Order: sequence, then structure tokens, then C-alpha cells
Amino acid sequence: MIAITKSCVVIGIEAFPVNIEADISNGLPAFNIVGLPENAVRESRERVKAAIKNSGYSFPSKRITINLAPADLKKEGTGLDLPIAVAILTATGLIDSNRSADFHITGELSLDGTVKPVKGMLPMAIAHAKWESDGIIAPEQNAVEGAIVPGSAIFPISHLSELVDFLNGNKQVERQDSDIAGIMAAGRESAPDFNEVTGQEQAKRAMEIAAAGGHNVFMSGPPGSGKTMLARRLPSIMPDMTFEEALETTVIYSVAGLLDSDRPLVVQRPFCSPHHTISDAGLTGGGSIPRPGQVSLAHNGILFLDELPEFRRNVLENLRQPVENGHITISRANISLTFPCNFTLVAAQNPCPCGYLGSNQRECVCTQAQIARYRNRISGPLLDRLDIQIEVPAVPYRDLTAERKSASSMEIRKRVMAARDIQLKRFSGTGIFCNSRMGPAEIKKYCRTGNRERAFLNRIMEKINLSARSYHRLLKISRTIADLEGADAIETRHISEAVQYRSLDRKDI
Repeated sequence: MIAITKSCVVIGIEAFPVNIEADISNGLPAFNIVGLPENAVRESRERVKAAIKNSGYSFPSKRITINLAPADLKKEGTGLDLPIAVAILTATGLIDSNRSADFHITGELSLDGTVKPVKGMLPMAIAHAKWESDGIIAPEQNAVEGAIVPGSAIFPISHLSELVDFLNGNKQVERQDSDIAGIMAAGRESAPDFNEVTGQEQAKRAMEIAAAGGHNVFMSGPPGSGKTMLARRLPSIMPDMTFEEALETTVIYSVAGLLDSDRPLVVQRPFCSPHHTISDAGLTGGGSIPRPGQVSLAHNGILFLDELPEFRRNVLENLRQPVENGHITISRANISLTFPCNFTLVAAQNPCPCGYLGSNQRECVCTQAQIARYRNRISGPLLDRLDIQIEVPAVPYRDLTAERKSASSMEIRKRVMAARDIQLKRFSGTGIFCNSRMGPAEIKKYCRTGNRERAFLNRIMEKINLSARSYHRLLKISRTIADLEGADAIETRHISEAVQYRSLDRKDI
């Protein structure tokens, strides 16, 4: 007898439907799975067999062939355990064949028949809207995650026997509901505040501009000057994620298996800070079937690379595409996948290997050759892609002990939100949401300057050998500074301040 059940697999961040075809025929007992199954799918034979027996059903001592269609699509993961078991039980007549074909089924089976959670529930729920079925039967732990998608129909199951009773009409399983507004509110946490940072007013201002325009930041300064403190407080002044942004980010975490069961939606902007020993696959993603890396996990959030020169050069060079385009494409011999990675890059380094070059507090012990080698670990094209470049000097003792009140993250965030609102109206309908994502056409249209400003820019160009990319980034920063002031046009003072945030270019003056 042949039985067919519906399931799905996730490749990259997209879900694809799969039909499970089960054929049970006379012959020597055997259990074969065909249709390009990966190791985890092949091993499902033992899990399915034990789960069926331990759930109180007889496992047929016949020749069993399972075909995973389409046969040219690689299948991986443990989510096919449950639909394979249902297909076998349907073929033996223990489950109503008409009913089992009404749903898409996913779930991992333990040996006692308990249904365990799987990765990638959210992309399955998103893709299900295009498929013809009554809903998705999913593990109980994944149900809230899948129900986040508007219009989704998720039916939670905790045990194989419960699913058999449901498909045979002997038990009612309620569709999972989801309180999206409550989940969004519950997921927000308090972040470290900018008023905890003593001194460094210019660096704080640079962070405000970065948050307002979505600009990347490069900081150089001695150890203990506050670079890490500033970076970790940047999320506190960025706008809250919209539901669409949260859904995009959560899909990546769902595929990576990093979702907390208590928090099915990533509401806080991610802050990823990988160690400098990370591999290129760990940073940008990889594997025989590519998986998302840290750049994708930082989507709609912040990627902080501390001690930038300590990262391997080939790892850093892989950042060029994601920084420029907002996505990363990973190609293998038989597959090419694209992951979103629209993040704000914050990088920090010491001015030299010992960290005290130019310091008034301690003497630098590095030779010129050591300093040159240290700085040459970062390529010019990568540094050129970092919009804001600032020096973060050591904080004097008098500033550390001063009782001067600093602006809180809430105050700064209000100014950032006002600037972002201006940008959202400006770029409405273009797919651009902040100044940093402007292309040459948008720069020409929205970064117009008067005669006085053009003359000032010409004087700057005569002193600084700017590349075309650096020149455009200077205009983008000027546009953001003008937005923070609520000014319609870019003025000389905006350009003058923007130049202060291109410290690597100013060294050529």
C-alpha cells in the first residue's frame, strides 16, 4: 500500500514543501529512505521504528520504502521524523489517509514517541501561506514561534499517539494563538545607558550620528578609553525594531536554532561581538549546505569587532560585500544561498600593538615597523567602507571624578528618532530607510549643496585625497547631521563637523 504525507525542509532561510511517499510491500524486512537524504534523515529510520513501537503500535515486518519528493532536493534536519512515521502508519491503515494529507507535518521523534522541536519553524510558517493545506502540525515547543506569522494555522502536538488520535478524529487539537503585541512588549529589555560613560563627548556625538543615519563606525584609542562601553550602548539609542524587522531577524535565528523557547520573536536589536579567532565561515556563514554566520545574526542590529587588526585578514576581507550590499551570497558546488545582513558595523582597535601610541599617560614601546605591520592588517578598501572614523583618547582623571551630568540614552534616542522620521518620509517607497543606504542617485538628489558649501568641499578635496566612496560617505554623514538639526539643506557647519569624523582621511592633511 502507498501513502503520502506532506512536510517541508528549510534550505538557507526558505522553506520548501516535500511529499513523503511510503510504500509497504511483501518481501524481506527492510527500511529504505531515498530522495537525497542527509545523515540526520537517514538516521530517522531507527528513531521512527522505536517511536512507533514504544507508542503502542506495531511496526510492519515488511519491505518499507520511503521516497522524499522532489528527489533532486537535498533533505537535511530531523523535522522529517514525524511525517515519515505518519506515512508508515497511514500505509498500514492505522491513520485515515484522507485526513493525513490535509496538513503539512514537521517534528523530531524521540525513541518513546515524544515530539521534539525543530529548527526553522518560522520560515516554514511564512512559506505555508503559498501551499495548499489546512495548516502545519508542529512540535508544541515550536507552536508559538510559528503562530507569530499573521494568518498561520499551527496545531501543536507533543506525542506521536496524540497526533494519531487527532488525525483519526478521536481528539481535538486547538489551533495555536499568538499575542504579537504582548510578545513584542515582553521581549524588550533595558540596555546599558549612555549616561554611564564619563567624558568622550565627541565619541558620543559620533555614536548619535551613527544611530541616526545607520552609519558604520571605526574607533581607535588606547585600552580603557571606553570603546567597548560606547559600542555596547549603541543599541540603547537606536529605534525599536518594527514587526517586519523583528520577523526578518527571527527567521535567521530560527534557522540557526538559536531561538529561546520563552521568546519566540527577536525584539531587541541583535548585538553580536565575535572573538577575533573566528573563522571566515563563522563570520559570514558556510558549510556544505550554508548556514548563517555572525554577519547574518546581526541583521537589523550591530556587529561589533573589537581589536580589529587581530582578526585574520581573509576573514575581514569577506566583510566587504555585506557591508556594501546588506546581504551575503555563499556559493558551493551544488548550491548558492543568499542571507540578509543589513547591520551597523562598529569596529575598534588600539593605535599600536601596545596600545599607547600618542598617549600622555604611558610611553609607547612599539617600533615603527611593528606599528606599520599592525595597521596594515586592515586593508584600505575595508577602512574606506567605514563611514565614521574617530579617535577615542584616554579619559583624564579630572573628567573621571567630575560630577558633570551626561545625556541619557533616552534623550539621545529622541533626537535619533526625529532624524529617522525625516529619512523615512524622504525615502518613502524607495526601499531605503536611512541615509547610509543612499546610492549615487539618492546622494545627488538629497545631498545638494550651495555655492558656499561646494567651495568649502573643494578646499577639503585639495587637502585630503578622498576617494569617490569617501566623498560620498562624507556627504551622507553631513546629511545625517543636518537631519539631526532638522535642516532642509546641507550647510557648511554640517560638512565641517562631518570631516571631523573621517580621522583616517584627515591624517593626509
